[in-house]
Amino acid sequence: MPVHRRLLAGARDLESAVLLRLLEQVPAYRTLPSEQLRGEILKQVARGIAAFAGMLRTGEPLGEDEQAAIRESAARRADEGVPIESVVGAYHVGAEECAARVLSTAEPMDHADVLLVQHRLLGFLRQVSSAVAAGYVEERQSALGDEQVALQSLLSRLLEGGSPQAAADRAGVQLPPSYLVLSVAMGPHPDELLPGVNRPVVVRRKLRRLRNELQRHTTGVPLSVLSGDGGLVLIPYGTPAADFGEADRERLAWLVGQFGRMCGAELLVAATAAPPEGVAEAARLASEIREAAESSGRPPGLYLLDDVLLAYQLSRPGPARDRLAALLGPLDDRPELLDTLRTFLACGLDRRLAATRLQVHRNTVDYRLRKAADLTGLDAARGADLLTLQAALAAHDARRRDAFASGQPLARPSRPSAPVAQ
Repeated sequence: MPVHRRLLAGARDLESAVLLRLLEQVPAYRTLPSEQLRGEILKQVARGIAAFAGMLRTGEPLGEDEQAAIRESAARRADEGVPIESVVGAYHVGAEECAARVLSTAEPMDHADVLLVQHRLLGFLRQVSSAVAAGYVEERQSALGDEQVALQSLLSRLLEGGSPQAAADRAGVQLPPSYLVLSVAMGPHPDELLPGVNRPVVVRRKLRRLRNELQRHTTGVPLSVLSGDGGLVLIPYGTPAADFGEADRERLAWLVGQFGRMCGAELLVAATAAPPEGVAEAARLASEIREAAESSGRPPGLYLLDDVLLAYQLSRPGPARDRLAALLGPLDDRPELLDTLRTFLACGLDRRLAATRLQVHRNTVDYRLRKAADLTGLDAARGADLLTLQAALAAHDARRRDAFASGQPLARPSRPSAPVAQ
């Protein structure tokens, strides 16, 4: 009897045997409702047996209709949350049971036929696996697209202010008591600086590692909008914002360090906590804290408002800020002097470390510092001038950010006629 006829003749018993093996060997199928197993799944098993028998008979690949049916079935499993390895494994289990049935009675004289059956079995599984993957992935991409749209809508609503409850319901997200709002400045991965390297690929890998690590250490659904140089992250926080204490800070500082290690880049992160309806204001504050930390030359790490109170306050608009910024006016046309001064202060007045960060000789750092002192009258090596220089840098950078944000040209302030109190 031809092999395909042997399969079809015992199809009813074979269908039950395949379903039994599925329940024994593929745990995900044991969680499906009995009605679905005896209905849709059993029907798909029968269709698979018939398709395999047809391929054995003709040697032709599966037709488009049959492949479409496999893709549709795989898409339904994807929608139900059945893992893709279980869906592919189910077809392998069925094929193994079919092969065992027809080959159990093979005799030595059937050697050529056994080889032919094995060859066509492998071809059948190759086509089935491709069809399953295509249907499953297409469904998951569609679902993920819908999920991402809903999550981005929630993020937008949080950043607009007001109640985000309706957007959270649409996204299927339970709002936490509060969010940790992180404003992130991200340095380059070392590979980004290598000549000939595809920088967008390196950036995508850096961001993917950061997001994976964020998800791994977060309970709930973190939200983020990130690019290669940083962005905004919202981490669900299980207690009210008012309860954020020293232990929470230590945990968050560890997380920031972990994020940096995993993505291979230095991170300067400003953070604050807020209830969901207060995220918009918290995001603005976190951004201002980060800018204050950057303008005052702080090294990578975590910063809260208390860490940058002076720089933050000096960055607020007003006549005092303008007068402080004017102290560095003579350096506006010498950006290398400003960068050197900022780096020198960030390195704790360590000339050797500053030279390393700037990638210049130590003598160059000395020359630039002397030149800056000559032009401004403020010497970073003189204790009496140190606080004034730090304040002037914070005011100078804040004033430039405000001008850039408003799209207005930066007017050069007049230098104070009287010395600023030091």
